[in-house]
Amino acid sequence: MIKNRIKEYRARYGMKQEELANLVGVRRETIGNLEKGRYNPSLVLAWNIAKVFDVTIEEIFTVE
Repeated sequence: MIKNRIKEYRARYGMKQEELANLVGVRRETIGNLEKGRYNPSLVLAWNIAKVFDVTIEEIFTVE
């Protein structure tokens, strides 16, 4: 299972799901589903999310 800290990072940046979705090229629902653990991101999407927050993929996503 892949866990993530997307919601935490969005809060740090004062960013809404829709804003993050626009920056990485997905729908807002995709971000919501990622945060709830209903969806595992592709490597490209994980990389793009990490790039937005200027961190490594491992800082946002962990495998358990």
